[in-house]
Amino acid sequence: MMKMYYSLITLFVSLLFFTCQSGKRPETPTVGFVEAFEDATISQAYQGFVAALRDSGYSEDAGTLELIHRNAQGDASTLNQIISYFNSQALDLIGTSTTLATVAAIQRITDIPVFQTVTAMPDILGLQGADGLPPANLFGTGENLNYIDTSFAVITETIKPAGNQLTVGMIYNQSEPQSVDAYERLDKLAGQLGVRLVALPLNSSAEAQLVIRSLLSNNIDAFFANPDNTVFAAFEVILKNCSDKGVPVFTSEAGLVARGAVAAYGADIYQWGYQSGAQAATYLKSGSAADLKVDLVKTRKRVYNPEAARTYGLTFTGFEAVPE
Repeated sequence: MMKMYYSLITLFVSLLFFTCQSGKRPETPTVGFVEAFEDATISQAYQGFVAALRDSGYSEDAGTLELIHRNAQGDASTLNQIISYFNSQALDLIGTSTTLATVAAIQRITDIPVFQTVTAMPDILGLQGADGLPPANLFGTGENLNYIDTSFAVITETIKPAGNQLTVGMIYNQSEPQSVDAYERLDKLAGQLGVRLVALPLNSSAEAQLVIRSLLSNNIDAFFANPDNTVFAAFEVILKNCSDKGVPVFTSEAGLVARGAVAAYGADIYQWGYQSGAQAATYLKSGSAADLKVDLVKTRKRVYNPEAARTYGLTFTGFEAVPE
């Protein structure tokens, strides 16, 4: 009897030792977060997501969270491998940044909650089922296209055309549904505003240099950086070619203004991630997703780049300046 007692004590001590060694309490949740590609602007969403979890009491530093962070570096096969790995782990939830990551996750995972950020709303992505509802495990924060109207209108309020009609150029990724939808919306809006829109399609950021140079041969007055993954990945190429031709770049993403665009009205990427992270924290606390859905992003702002504005002799009222 005494021997059995000591054996039980030894077993208990061993279990306690290994639990402490792992640095993870049995009840500590495990969260996976995947980004489709490396980008200084997009990475703010991950930072916001993690900050929201931390503010709700879930932190690796405090030992209250285990976080598995992966970046596919723009490679589709790597992204699929990451999703497969996440699917094989006992994750409590997954965070996804940008449309590519969200779609990849939701197509392969059905039993782990997915909290999206920097992604269009499910209806724009065509993710609804036959019942018209989004996937049952999809949550987080998305964006619709209504704000693009305001973003595009900033150009008409700011730029004087060289000729009789204002001409705006843009590129769009014909393989991304939200990019095509944005182009079609802007094409209709341009007609209503009396603007000539010159748009060229492409399939990847590798084509950006050639397509942008072709676009600039149309004597455009301004360029609108459509909010898609290709633009984020190739933004420096877009900016340099436009700058060389004296063409100002406008956008609907505040983060791209810090990278050189003139002005934007659009979502704050950090706050976008924070909003999704706060929703994820709510799920971790309650263990239920009954009251959760994909919410519309809340925080948008008008920002301008002082250096770019000076370059083109432009002034902005009611816009916040990004740090120089």
